[in-house]
Amino acid sequence: MKDSVEPVLPAHIQVDAVLQDGGIKLDFAKDNLHERLRRDRKALLWKLDGLSEYDARRPLTATGTNLLGLVKHVATVEARYFGEVFDRPSLEPLPRWQDSDGSDLWATEDETRDQIIGFYRRTWEHSDATINELPLDAPGHVPWWPESTPAWHTNLFAIMVHVLGESTRHAGHADILREGLDGRTGLREYEKQIDEEARAAYCAKIEQAARAARTN
Repeated sequence: MKDSVEPVLPAHIQVDAVLQDGGIKLDFAKDNLHERLRRDRKALLWKLDGLSEYDARRPLTATGTNLLGLVKHVATVEARYFGEVFDRPSLEPLPRWQDSDGSDLWATEDETRDQIIGFYRRTWEHSDATINELPLDAPGHVPWWPESTPAWHTNLFAIMVHVLGESTRHAGHADILREGLDGRTGLREYEKQIDEEARAAYCAKIEQAARAARTN
């Protein structure tokens, strides 16, 4: 799998840090992480709004990164981490993680946008059930992480932090890709017209500073 980086700290250290001030801090941590995950899910999805099929699917970087592929990839990440890791496998037809070949990073011509968005939304429901039904210290293990790492045996807290990090990172990728297509940015659906004049003046100021620094 592409997302194979384990948490920096062993899971028991992370949860001990949260538990040090008691149950109230534990509840706050879980609710806060969950709400931020919900926020980033919605932000990622709206990046597809108003785009043609071609613009939603076409490669927009030298490595082929594309908007619909990001949604498909993050859906797959969530399905695995809040599924197999806690012995609660997703009902979605996922390929074995051992057979991961990068096909979760782009949409085939036979996959519709609605199918991929539907997959992502159903994965939210499955992930939310795992988060709501398990305590933060619920044990799990990630078979695609090296067994030698301290985080191979992990828990819900560490996985929530990990998945939130992945979702935030890819939502940021999507933000930049969408800006490159039509100038739209932000966490929420666009609410007002883009001030092209203000943007041009801002970019000109940055360009001037960059040119000045180059000649110093």
